[in-house]
Amino acid sequence: MRRVLVTGGGSGIGRAIARAFADQGDHVTIAGRRAETLQETDAGRGMTCATVDVTDEAAVDALFADPFDVVIANAGTGRASPLTEVSLDEWNNTLAINLTGTFLTFRAALRGMPDGGRLIAIASTQALKGGGRIAAYAASKHGVLGLVRSVAHEIARKGITCNAICPGFVDTPMAEAAVKSVMTGRGIDADAARDMIVSNNPIGRLISPEEVASAALYLASPGAAMVNGHALSVSGGEI
Repeated sequence: MRRVLVTGGGSGIGRAIARAFADQGDHVTIAGRRAETLQETDAGRGMTCATVDVTDEAAVDALFADPFDVVIANAGTGRASPLTEVSLDEWNNTLAINLTGTFLTFRAALRGMPDGGRLIAIASTQALKGGGRIAAYAASKHGVLGLVRSVAHEIARKGITCNAICPGFVDTPMAEAAVKSVMTGRGIDADAARDMIVSNNPIGRLISPEEVASAALYLASPGAAMVNGHALSVSGGEI
């Protein structure tokens, strides 16, 4: 039985990934800042719940007292705002969670990860392009992808792979927050705002968290042993 860690496992993409691995028989540990949402993710599946802030170096290191076979760095944050309205605190917080949190997670994981291990970062299509009103988020996700590609080179000879999944807009609370931001900024209703958000996706809808989870299952599978340093776009053709 593989040991799998999912950070940011209390909701959205992290919840779907954790359940997907648990449902196929892996022992899953989910980490997040709120114990109650982690327990909702578990819902009787036998997961281990760890209340952890991924920006806390000591707390992250403590997660890895026993090594994991698969580590998914999913914890993230982001808010749409013009660059002129982004405070230094918000900028630093976005990079701390999205980028430094992934660094701390991967560094701790590699200290004990066995051969055949898998590191997966949940990045974004914004790791592959830029966009207005999301400078802090896009910068952090570009950094995540750079980290993934560098780590992939460093660990390739150890039989461990490191990859990123780059989803477009996923049907999660973060997407709903984006809808509300567009509604406020454009003075339009929720349906029009949602249509605007998915307009870059040729398929024309929000991505389901389970579709991102399927990509994670693939990257963690034996069949993906030669996929390394890759940015897997799950975006309906946006990228």
